Amino acid sequence: MFVRRTVQACLLAVVLGLSVVAPSSAAFVPVDPYADYVPQATCRPWAKPGTAFLSHWIVRRHGGGWGGISRPCNVGGTSEHKEGRAFDWTLNAANARDRARARAFLDLVLRTDGRGNHAALARRMGIMYIIWNDRIYGAYDHFRARPYLHSGCRTLARCSKTLRHRDHLHISLSWRGARGNTSWYAGRMPR
Repeated sequence: MFVRRTVQACLLAVVLGLSVVAPSSAAFVPVDPYADYVPQATCRPWAKPGTAFLSHWIVRRHGGGWGGISRPCNVGGTSEHKEGRAFDWTLNAANARDRARARAFLDLVLRTDGRGNHAALARRMGIMYIIWNDRIYGAYDHFRARPYLHSGCRTLARCSKTLRHRDHLHISLSWRGARGNTSWYAGRMPR
């Protein structure tokens, strides 16, 4: 009788789409793959839900300022801001406290997790690349720090703080991250 009721309950759960997996095995979700580089292709500058959620989460958790998501379509060149999937976290690279905030964030998202997944949190968040203080960290390059020089600058000395990303940390997201469809957003973001 017990076995029959257990089987019936499991079948009902399957029909209703409920999980019958034990909690310990359900807690493991494989890490997302590294995001490919997908530059801006359209101009729909309103904030995507994952972008808005992550940007506010970072400022609440780490401090600093919220530098915005959207950019007008007719200003500047290619930018994921124009698709609502990039945001700027206002920090000052000349300020020790802001450098510490940026370092804490980079250490957190680029850390290898307990299962050996490099940059596990950045991958779960759908981060495509990060630019901060003359460095770029691209998912397409396994988040290795590389020197960064904006295409509008001939040299660092002739480049503004903004184009050098010394007055903000820039984060661009994959489309899945921007929409909140990667593993980090599950259960965090209202649908």
